[in-house]
Amino acid sequence: MGMACFLPAEPKGEFVKIRRRDLERLTTEVMQLRDFLPKIINGDILGTFQKLDAVESNMEKKEEEIEQLKMDCEHFRARLETAQADCMKEKKEKLDLRQQLNEAKQQLLQQAEYCTEMGAAVCTLLWGVSSNEEAVKTILGGTKAVKFFTITAQTMESFVKSLSEDMKQQDLDSDENQFVLALAGIVTNVAALACGREFLVSSSRELLDTMMHLLGDMKPGLCTKFKVLMLMSLYNVSINLKGLKYISESPGFIPLLWWLLNDPDTEVCLHVLRLLQSVILEPEVLAKSASEMRDTLPFQRIIALSKSRNADLQALAKELLEDLKILEYEA
Repeated sequence: MGMACFLPAEPKGEFVKIRRRDLERLTTEVMQLRDFLPKIINGDILGTFQKLDAVESNMEKKEEEIEQLKMDCEHFRARLETAQADCMKEKKEKLDLRQQLNEAKQQLLQQAEYCTEMGAAVCTLLWGVSSNEEAVKTILGGTKAVKFFTITAQTMESFVKSLSEDMKQQDLDSDENQFVLALAGIVTNVAALACGREFLVSSSRELLDTMMHLLGDMKPGLCTKFKVLMLMSLYNVSINLKGLKYISESPGFIPLLWWLLNDPDTEVCLHVLRLLQSVILEPEVLAKSASEMRDTLPFQRIIALSKSRNADLQALAKELLEDLKILEYEA
């Protein structure tokens, strides 16, 4: 048995008895711990410190990013405030412009109403004056005659375009209606004179084209007085051989006459028949239109008009039926 060794133990005693073999084992274990523990602890601590450094580095980056985001946020907030201020300014400017536009529209409307009222008054007076031959010669001799009839064509066209699709009747007392009626009346009176017919055929063909176009655009029964005045103008122009040739050779002229014969107004039909008679009674013009007329002529409609209660329409329709017999010889 080995010798016993003694270690300090309880305060009451100075030594404790332990086997040598146990002491040696304990000593060996202590030495092993002394060798390995620093390696294990140092490795863990080093890894921990490295992770800690990485975490701190990430935190610094995140703080920098957060700071940058704060700066960006402030920048965008400032831009937003500027944009909002600009938006409010633009809204105010738009409101001001809209108010100015409304005021301008109101002024324009007032000016248009004034011009229409003035035009109606002046043209109505001129309509009466144009029944005088010397007055017509004076008008046609002026430098603005061609311009006047060009504006007349444009005004008539604008008036017809303004008519609503479902319009049943026209306000005969309106300034607009009186304006175009007066213009058409002036044209009628001018065309009633030889010098006027020559002027219209030579210098205002646009007006003649416009009237024929408008007569085809307006529905049956609409603006009958306006239609009658335009048909009277065309009839007056047809008294001039050059005028008759120009009108009758216009594209769609014959179909236009058949279309107008369906109008329920007797005055419209009367003046359509007068215009048709001008074509039939001029051999040179009839020769060019005979074939088309013979193939499309609405005999039944003319026969019905020959039985009209209107004496003038009835007489003219009967007379025209006799004149139309010439088409049989032309065949």
